[in-house]
Amino acid sequence: MDHELKSATRSHFSRLGLMYFIGSLIIYGLQVVISLIVNSTNPDLLENINYTLLIMMLPTYCIAMPLTIFLICKFVPAKQIEKKKMSVGQWIVAFIISMAGMYLSNIIGLILTQVIGVIKGNPVSNAMVDISTSTNLWLNLVIMVLLAPVFEEILFRKLIVDSTVKYGEGTAVLISGLMFGLFHGNLNQFAYAFVLGVIFAFVYVKTGTIRYTIFLHMAVNFIGSVLSVWVIGLVDLDALEMASGDPEYMMEFMTTHLPQFAAYMLYMFALFGLVIAGIILFFVNKKKVHLNPGEISIPKGSRFSTAVINVGMVLYSIFWIAMIVIQILQ
Repeated sequence: MDHELKSATRSHFSRLGLMYFIGSLIIYGLQVVISLIVNSTNPDLLENINYTLLIMMLPTYCIAMPLTIFLICKFVPAKQIEKKKMSVGQWIVAFIISMAGMYLSNIIGLILTQVIGVIKGNPVSNAMVDISTSTNLWLNLVIMVLLAPVFEEILFRKLIVDSTVKYGEGTAVLISGLMFGLFHGNLNQFAYAFVLGVIFAFVYVKTGTIRYTIFLHMAVNFIGSVLSVWVIGLVDLDALEMASGDPEYMMEFMTTHLPQFAAYMLYMFALFGLVIAGIILFFVNKKKVHLNPGEISIPKGSRFSTAVINVGMVLYSIFWIAMIVIQILQ
């Protein structure tokens, strides 16, 4: 790659990162402004987690993200990927692998936060778990299962992949996963958001059809943010933990709460089965994974420096890494 082409490539990635950085400022700024307005006019609303979630998320998905999408479409050149059909069977395989990837990488994220919590002397808060378990399930359904997948897939899959795939499918997939992971703004979610971002980006780059990844995202979020919360809510886990030390009390507890306990155990076994199946399917299909080179080839030794070490991408990364650090230190 000659100097002029390398400079143009770095400039393209920088422009992409800059638009996402500006979009991040719009999203975060809008949330801050709205929270300040609500806090000055009706602070009691912010004491209710459901109202807080609505106040923060609806403007994000209905105002800030559409504006960000407009800016990216306006200022970042892209081209539509050739569309290919995905069978129901292929989608199910992708879903099972996604579930396995999410839960395994989530374990890594939890271990990291546990270690950091021990080092700093108090646990790292998991905002997503707190929100999911505290808010109304119907509200979770609307925001996490309907709104988030649509806007996030357009923003972090279609727009990123369409604008970077000319530099190679591998580059497009990794950039999509990295930017998606950072966007979540906390260490707990970064690990599994990155992994899911890579899987979804691979599906999109091979199909050119965003609805496949939107439905994948919806299904994963439904299980993680709605179904799991509902099932866990059926059983008093604190009482179950106390009962585990006393066989007689444990038997009484299981008998008294048999339907709820059965539903909980069925869910856990199904989840475990999904993870095992996902691992098996990943290795069975591993040889089929092939990422095509792009029209413009970035030399292996300079891919990271060209695609990531530029003004726009660095600003975007610094912004969200700062958010992650703040979350860790809280």
